[in-house]
Amino acid sequence: MDARIELPGAAPAQEAPGCPADPAACLVFLSGTRWSNCTARRREVCSLKYRIYIDEVGNPDLESSDDPNHRFLSLTGIIMELEYVERIVHPQMEALKHRFFRSHPDDPVILHRKELLSAKPPFEALKDATVRAQFDHELLRLLDAWDYTVISVCLDKKKHKATYQTWRYDPYHYCLAVLLERFVFFLNRHACRGDVMAESRGGKEDRRLKDSFQRLWEKGSNFVEPRQFQAALSSSQLKVKAKTLNVAGLQLADLVAHPSRNEILREHGLLAEALAPFAQQIVGILSRKYDRREEEVFGKKLL
Repeated sequence: MDARIELPGAAPAQEAPGCPADPAACLVFLSGTRWSNCTARRREVCSLKYRIYIDEVGNPDLESSDDPNHRFLSLTGIIMELEYVERIVHPQMEALKHRFFRSHPDDPVILHRKELLSAKPPFEALKDATVRAQFDHELLRLLDAWDYTVISVCLDKKKHKATYQTWRYDPYHYCLAVLLERFVFFLNRHACRGDVMAESRGGKEDRRLKDSFQRLWEKGSNFVEPRQFQAALSSSQLKVKAKTLNVAGLQLADLVAHPSRNEILREHGLLAEALAPFAQQIVGILSRKYDRREEEVFGKKLL
């Protein structure tokens, strides 16, 4: 029996015979093209290392899928080059937090979308309309200026449950598999390697995250074989970090995950209500950030 995990919802990949002798040819220009044993060639072509920072919206419980408030599960990944995060994103994010919320290195403020919207501590300053307008303007400017790539995968759990009545994929693993397939395709096109980081959700959920990642590393998915995950990903371990550790990439993922999810739902007629004006502005920025090649968008997927 094929040990790979069979997952619906992605375009078939093209098989390639192996990594070519010319390192530059290891760049992959078609999403889904597979090169095997490319690890050494990647190092020759690209010294950059990427990381995808993952944020989750919703829960993986299929039993709650009939509840409109819990029908959808989405994973949004923010891909950034690690040196760029260190040089640009982290210091600029810290400057933003210090300016508006007096964030201090010993007790850093952590950006979180829900608390920002409600102006709950430590974001009380946003209750002032003038301060709110200034903060929103500066945040949108940074979201537009920063160099990152977005991949969002959204699962309709209700449809999934109805379609696969006898045997169903674990919703979280299904979303993670499709997300990481697309991350591997991104890395292939850049002939680079990368790793994966998610925000800690606590003991049981963290174990679930790590187990799901390990299954993909060891068994692959329907469209990416184990050796291809292992060639593209620089670590066999999923990095799980607590919110309090002040990871810029995870905070960025938190800020855009909900607008991205709602944009996907609206595009498919699954969300009737209009997006709030600020969310619409974020969606406009994300339209320029989704992974794509020419006119083909790989960065949005409804399952």
